[in-house]
Formats: sequence, structure tokens, C-alpha cells
Amino acid sequence: MTTLFSTVQMGSLTLGNRMAMAPMTRNRAPGGTPTPLMAEYYQQRASAGLIITEGAQISEQGVGYPATPGIYNEEQIAGWKAVTDAVHAKGGHIFVQLWHCGRVSHPDFHQGEAPVAPSAIQPEGQAFTYEGLKDFITPRALELEEIDGIIEQYRHAAACAVQAGFDGVEIHSANGYLLDQFLRDGSNSRTDAYGGSIENRARLLLEVTTAVCNEIGADKVGVRISPINAFNDMQDSDPQALFNHVATALSALKPAFLHVVEVSMTGATDSSVDMQQIKQHFDGLYIANGGYDKKRGNTVIADDDADIVAYGIPYLANPDLPERFMQDAALNDADQATFYGGDEHGYTDYPILETI
Repeated sequence: MTTLFSTVQMGSLTLGNRMAMAPMTRNRAPGGTPTPLMAEYYQQRASAGLIITEGAQISEQGVGYPATPGIYNEEQIAGWKAVTDAVHAKGGHIFVQLWHCGRVSHPDFHQGEAPVAPSAIQPEGQAFTYEGLKDFITPRALELEEIDGIIEQYRHAAACAVQAGFDGVEIHSANGYLLDQFLRDGSNSRTDAYGGSIENRARLLLEVTTAVCNEIGADKVGVRISPINAFNDMQDSDPQALFNHVATALSALKPAFLHVVEVSMTGATDSSVDMQQIKQHFDGLYIANGGYDKKRGNTVIADDDADIVAYGIPYLANPDLPERFMQDAALNDADQATFYGGDEHGYTDYPILETI
């Protein structure tokens, strides 16, 4: 029987188990450059079948939070190279998540300029800035002639990821960030080729994915979506139809995986969207994410409802999560006060099982 501990083939990679470490923002990259502490953090978690890093912005324009890493210049490439070398030294596999925050950024990150978005629609909520929480502002709608530049940012970031030694990239099209903003009609009111119909709203994601696949190879590319997540003031009038279309259209590009956040940011589910429909529309590996424990993870794998299960907070607090699951060992509790920013406390100092 296939379980979380079974191997799985992802392109040219043989993953040692079906447990992925989900991307989690940690705000420990001052100046946008990965640090040696980050290398230690990811190396500790190298027993995951696949690590997907925290979001790494694809350009200065993509920045939306303090002390988050980038993947677009030489200094960042060098910083990430230390991370990938550390993970590979322990036999792990690691993808970097490509991130553009879009409208949920703030002028504080852009020399006073408004963040960009598909449409000039102000989201409810607040941005995390270096000076604390500040209300989101009305973003600037991207001009049609700027779209090619956005696609180029993703392509360039993917090329940088290969230089940094990553095994691949995940395109972040979830949780209310730029590509998700284009997908959903609550944030996209454009009347050109990138707005209106589902096909038009999905166009940018597909063009980005095509460019990235052409740059580094489709088997090194995954995409993350979040069909029911309302985080960052997101909504859509027909999410089932939208994300069924996204899954079908992505299949034609043959990326390695589709990573689906099946819950809201609070962990709530929503029966209005059938995630298995989305899976059935995608011809590739399906990564399920959303509050899974060992039992539920093994169940969805055995039932062929997912190929891989991504774990977030459990990996944050348990660097050796696969070993703990295998031994049915107790899990460390996560310290929420240290999730975002800080030093090694709550980052690299969680206890690891004693060697048996």
C-alpha cells in the first residue's frame, strides 16, 4: 500500500517520501538576502521528500513584507546557493517559491510608489511594514504593455533559481498575491485580454508558467493555488469553474505538480469547491495542503486523492517530522511568537529526536 513513506517520482527526481515541507514566510532575510541561519534551518528539514521554500520575491517590485528573501540578483543567488548546498549535502530536494505580492504590498517598500495589481481595487486589511501594520492602499493597475515585463521577472527569477542550485521552482498563484489577484474576479475587473472571462483571467498565470517551463524545463516547475482562501480579501464568483479551468490549462504545459491549499488561512473548509474535481482536471502530481496529520495524510495517499501531502506548522516545529511520524513520536509545539522575524529562537532550536 502506498503511504506517506513511499517514494514518488517527480520528473528526474526520486523523492524519498511523500511529505513536502510547505512554503512558510519567516522574515529572517535582512536586506532580502538569504543568511547562513537560513541554510541551517532548511538543512535541518532535509529529510522531507521535498522542501518548498518560503516565498522569494522575483523583483524589487514584488516585495511586500519586511526581511523576506529575493531570487533576482547575484547576492541572493549566492545566499541561496549556500541553502541548496546544505540541503543537498543531506540528500534532500528543494524548490524555491517564486513570489510577487502585487496589491498587498505597501508604498513603504517602493519609495512611495503604489503597489501594482490587475485592477485599482483597494483590498480590506493591513500590510506588514518595517514600521508596523498599515492599511492597504488602492494599488495601481498594471498597463497592458507592462505585462510582458511581469512575465520576464518570473522567467529571470527561475533562471536565477537554477544558478542557485535549486531542483526546481514553485510559482506562487495562491493566497491573494499577484497571480491569484489576476485569477479571481473579486480583484480583477480588467476589460482587456487579462480580464473578464475565466480564460482571460487565467492568461497571465499560463503565460508565466509557459515562460518558466521554457526556461528551466516543465519537470522542474510546480504551481500553487488556493481556491477557497479568502486571505488578503480574495473572492471569486465561481471558484469551481475557475480552478477546474486552471488545472486543465496547466496540464497542457506538463508542470511537475499542482499544489492546492485546500482550506482557508484559518483552516476552515468550504464545500462549495470540490478539490477532487480540480485534481481530476490536472494530469500530474497533486500536492494536498491544509491541516493534515499523519493519519489523514496516509489516508489521502492510500485513496489516491493526493500524491504528496504538504505540511506547514508541523515542519516549522519538527525538523525531523518524517522520523517522528514513522516512530509515532510526540510532536513539538510551535511557538507562534517566533513565527515571523527574530533569531534562531523558534527557528533552528526545536528539539530533534534522540538517535535510536
